[in-house]
Parts: sequence; C-alpha cells; structure tokens
Amino acid sequence: MAGGKETPRQKMIGMMYLVLTALLALQVSNAVLEKFIFIDQALTRMVDDYSSKNNQTISSIEAQVKKRNNKEDEVAILDVAKEVRKKTDDVIKHMADLKEEMVQITGGRDEETGALVGGKDYDKVGTMMIQQNKGKELKQMLKEYTTFLSQKTGEPESSFPEIAKDAKDYPEFANEPNQKDKRFAELFFENTPTAAGMASVSYLETEVLNYERRALEILADSVGAGEISFSDIFPLIRPESNIVASGGVYKAEMFIAASSSALRPVMYKDGKQLELGDLDIGGGTTIKYGKVEFPVSASNFDSKTNLSTQSFKATIELDGKPYEQDVQYFVAKPTILISSSALSALWKNCGNALSVQVPSLGNSYNPSITCTNADVVKGSGKGEVTVIPQARGKVTLTVRSNGALIGSKTFSVKDIPLPKYELKIASSAGNVDDGVKARAFRQVEVEANAEPSFASDVPKDARYRVREVEVKLVRNGDPVKVQTFNQSKIALTQFAQLARKGDLYIFTIKRVVRTTFQNKSENVPARSEIYKVLVNNN
Repeated sequence: MAGGKETPRQKMIGMMYLVLTALLALQVSNAVLEKFIFIDQALTRMVDDYSSKNNQTISSIEAQVKKRNNKEDEVAILDVAKEVRKKTDDVIKHMADLKEEMVQITGGRDEETGALVGGKDYDKVGTMMIQQNKGKELKQMLKEYTTFLSQKTGEPESSFPEIAKDAKDYPEFANEPNQKDKRFAELFFENTPTAAGMASVSYLETEVLNYERRALEILADSVGAGEISFSDIFPLIRPESNIVASGGVYKAEMFIAASSSALRPVMYKDGKQLELGDLDIGGGTTIKYGKVEFPVSASNFDSKTNLSTQSFKATIELDGKPYEQDVQYFVAKPTILISSSALSALWKNCGNALSVQVPSLGNSYNPSITCTNADVVKGSGKGEVTVIPQARGKVTLTVRSNGALIGSKTFSVKDIPLPKYELKIASSAGNVDDGVKARAFRQVEVEANAEPSFASDVPKDARYRVREVEVKLVRNGDPVKVQTFNQSKIALTQFAQLARKGDLYIFTIKRVVRTTFQNKSENVPARSEIYKVLVNNN
C-alpha cells in the first residue's frame, strides 16, 4: 500500500487488511471484528520476523566491512546502517506503545485468557487517535522517517513514498464517496474497534520495517561499490584468423578475461548504445558482449601505405560507472579490380560483361554499381554487371559498397566494326578465285563475320546474318538475270540453267542484321562492296 517492493506474504496480508477495513466501514457483524485479531497477530509476527532479518543485514554489513579491512568510507556506511536501525527501533517502539495504550484505555486484557477486554469498543481508539491528535503525530513521525531514509541512502524521496497516507492517495478509496475525503487518522481510526485499531498500527509497523529493509539493502550494496567482483575467470584467445591453411602458422593473443552473472553491463560505441549478445565460452559459462558493426569510409589515405587511421570510443558502464577506451583501426584504400575481355574500352550498344571486385572488403563487400552514359544490368554474382554504352565518348563506372563510395573507373567507347562478308561455294562447283562451273554452281551461302577482336570481347553481340542479297548474271556487260534474295543461303538453279562459260556472277549484299546479347535484332550498315565470280566452263 505504501509503495516500494513488498513480499508476497505482505501483499496478501495488506489486501486482507484493506478488505476488512472496507467491511468495517459497512458496519458488518462482530465476526468481522474477530478477524482483525487474527490479522493483528499475523502482522505482529511479521514485524518480529522483519526486525530479526534487518538485524541480520546489519551484522552482514559489519562482517563485510571488517573483511575488507575496515575502510574508512565503508565504516561510515556501517555507521549509517546502525543509525537507520536505531531510528527504526524508535519508530517501532512508539507504535508499540500506541497499541498498548489502546489496550489499556479499553479495559486491558483478560487475566485468564489474555483476550482484549474492550476489543469491540468503537469509541476510545478514535478519540485517542483523532481528538487527541495522536494519529496526526504518528503521520508526522512516519513522514520524518521516510525523509530520513531518503537522506541517509542518497535516494530520491520518491523511492520512499509516504507510509501514512490520506484516503485520496489509495486507489482503493480514492473514488469511494464515504472515504475519499478522510485524512489518515480518520481513515485508519474513525469509528474503529480496538482490535481493528491495533491491526492498523501493526500494518504500519510492517511498512516501516519493509522500508528499513530496502534502505539497508541499498547501504549494503554500497560496501565495495567502487570495486567489481568477478565470479568467472578464464583465458580468452584472439586469433589472427580462425582458418589456417595446412602448413601455415596459427597466431593468436591470449588474455585473462573475467565475468560475473551479477553484472549488467551497458555498452556504447561513440555514445550509441549497442545490442548485447551472450558468448558461450564453454562449461555452461557465458559472457556479455556488445555487437559492434558500422560502415567505414575515409578520404585521407597515407600515400605510402594507402591506409587511413581512424578511431571510435568504446564505453562499458557497470553499476553506472563508465570504463572508456579509444579504439584505433585502419581503413585500407580499396582497389577496384575489373575483369573483362575489354579492359580499356567498351563496345557501343553491346553488353559488355564486367566483374567488379574490391578484395580488401572481403565478405562485407555489398556493391552498388552505376555508370554515366550507359545502362547497367545487374548480374547473378556479387559485383557482376553488364554495361551497355549508349553513345560514343566516355563511360564512368562508380562503385559503392553499403552506400559508401569506393571509387570510379573511366572507359572509352568504341563503335562496332562492320562485319566482313564471305561467299561459301561447294568445292565441286569451284571457288571465288578460280571461277565456277556453269551447271554445277547451283547454291551459295553469303556469311557476315564479325571482326575478331569484337567477337572475342562480346561474343553474344557478334552474331550476324545476311538478310538481303542481289544476284546478277552478266554476259558481255549485259544482265542475263537479276534476282534479290532475303536469306543467306541462296539457290541458283535458275541461274545455272542460263549460265555459259565467260559469264560473270555479281553479288551485292544489301542488308545485314546483328543479334544482340538480349536476343534483339539490329540492322547493320552494309559495306559498299560487290563480289564477282567468273563462270570458267560449262
């Protein structure tokens, strides 16, 4: 009821007390009054139990101070703890005297049974506590007591809220029309039988002792607060690498590490709190560690080492005390490695496949690649892209990893060379250089072949097909037959029937198509060339 940490037993009895108090306000039967006698007895036993445990806490503090060689500041803490115990004893004695006075003014106790003679008296306790202002005096004493605890422990007054509160400060009574305006003395003792009045005081005694327990715990925790105790000490290994090739050398540094399950560290990187994890070090022991992960960038690289010196502040707080260290690290100037068939130039309107890697970033490499004057198609592998320049000039490729700029590389752009044409004639019919047989030359295939370096760099863009060829059979300067074919394989049967020795075939390539890496067709300008084949016999 008064706030602070209560034991389950105290919560239960406190709730019973509130229920019976509410029933008492309704003028219920005498059976309820008898229950207050049991409540008072239970609370009295709790008072004795709390008092004994608080004495044990004092003894524990004294033993700890002695064990730590009676350090001056810790002896002072012990003196404060004893002062708290003395103050509490005074308050409890005053409250015990109030209960005894309630007994005496209502007729004392039965000599044979020890029962309260005036246990059901509704008037005298109220007169004593309200009209004679002893309730007001008790409220003031308890107020001074909570202020005393706050001062001695260094805790804010909110840590020790008022014990003797008015009805409006209890959620159970704040909205009750007949109760909400009552002062402390009226709420606890107005129209209250002796047994209930004594139970009320006993309840307040348990609150006082619970507050004392909390105050003593705070003081006990202060003994050795400037030192950290560890329950687990173990070796910690920091290897250069967890993977070593067979025949290599394993290198590591060994440290003494210590931890305690009682510690609740808070860790920061440059003032930003870190997420904590549990590191299993074996044997069922775990230690807390902070997860440090952040993107790095630098611009001031050393010209000789290509390294940039950086640092961050690591902070660990234990029990509110910070432990700080400036951690130095080095940022390596990243080197962009580009694998491509065309290392210095890219082909216009072609899919130039590039593999862009930054080995120094290792597994943290998460590339984003952009280009000026070109389209970029992301590949399936990390750093794999296809760059398609849109015009002559320059293409600047820029690499970022996790948003941080790594660097750029500039490529020139080359035009696609025109393909070269070739007439393929069956050997039985002759050849281009020596001529063909009139009746045997019945078929020819006109091929368009990519320039070798272009075909090597971008083979998927170097696929050509002839789509239109004009064929003439000429005799003595006059055309005998002229026909246009829309394919590369040409049947010349009709020409062969007309051909004679001395005639001349003239082939003119009109249209050629290139298939791109995206399997799209693109018209290619035809070379201004003609190909002549002589008919050398019939």
